[in-house]
Amino acid sequence: MNKNVKLSALAAATTLALAACGGSSSSDTTPAPVEPTTFDFDATAMIENLNDGVIVAGYNDLSNKSLALYEATVALVNEPTAQSLVTAQQAWVDARKPWEQGESHIFGPVDQLSIDPHLDSWPLATSDLTRVLSDVSNIDAAFISQMNDNVQGYHTMEYLLFGDGVADNQKAIDELTAQERDYLMATAEIFKGYTGELASAWTQGVADDDGNLGTPYETTFKSANNDIYSSQLAVIEELVNGMIGIVDEVGNGKIADPFGGSLAQADTSLVESQYSWNSLTDFADNIKGVLNVYQGEFEGNADAQGIYDFVAAGDQALADRVLTEIETAITDIEAIAGDNNMPFRMAISDENARVRIQAAVDSLAVLQTSLEADVVALVGKWSGK
Repeated sequence: MNKNVKLSALAAATTLALAACGGSSSSDTTPAPVEPTTFDFDATAMIENLNDGVIVAGYNDLSNKSLALYEATVALVNEPTAQSLVTAQQAWVDARKPWEQGESHIFGPVDQLSIDPHLDSWPLATSDLTRVLSDVSNIDAAFISQMNDNVQGYHTMEYLLFGDGVADNQKAIDELTAQERDYLMATAEIFKGYTGELASAWTQGVADDDGNLGTPYETTFKSANNDIYSSQLAVIEELVNGMIGIVDEVGNGKIADPFGGSLAQADTSLVESQYSWNSLTDFADNIKGVLNVYQGEFEGNADAQGIYDFVAAGDQALADRVLTEIETAITDIEAIAGDNNMPFRMAISDENARVRIQAAVDSLAVLQTSLEADVVALVGKWSGK
């Protein structure tokens, strides 16, 4: 018999005893359970794990895969074959994953150093890119570094590697000009520099004009007693707000904007990563990044603390519900492709696929509401604030 049953039996016995003594039970009610106003949780280990095992691990992975992408473009320039093109295309896809998952914690150096627009500006200025490819010779990294963000980064390389994505995402090697190969390699070189700078900013600090390194951001993040984070509560709020931000962006931006309010309003021009047909993988990876922060795991690391443990300390049922909602959102996004692996740019114009898209949007809305209303409210009840 559990404790609640014992308490109920005791209350019933007390009521009967009062009735036997002539007391009235008409106004006797069992008090409603009192919801705790605070809960206890030692957040130190969680914050350290999310820094080391999720954020830093993810940025190191991004830097390593960006280097592999650059090396693949060098090989493509030196030996332009069908196989070297396929290798470079896969290297782009591989480098895309840690960035998209990292958008769940897009704060700190990634914001301060304007890394996001350098790497991931969208939409791509295809007319400007075409003009440069036609008019400029001797393209190198020094030249690319002076260009606007909307002709650099992921989507420039994607366009050059995969083509325009309208009919397919299978660009042939004879469609890739020597000028395009040079632009691609130079862009990849600049790109790996930015991702390396981002990784080192967390663990080594950012160099000033004299080459002196500042405080590593991970020190600021972990210490939580500084001008950026006055307490561990501020760190937790940053993490939760990061999760909310990307859930909102995926559901109400990346998916909803091209989806439109009706089939007639679907707009393929708004689909991010449309050239490679990687859009749905992007969206799922965005929410997998939320899952990484929530579970405190990256690439299968287990038994580590994340936001789930924090929430569970205050409300186990809520912690489990949000976990289920995250997993459901990922599943519903991946289901958009259907049995024939339909790319998102085609799915928004397909009536049956639009039903699946709406299901994913709805799942993301449920998750966003839980995070914004329930999890944020729970954070305010933490005794450690």
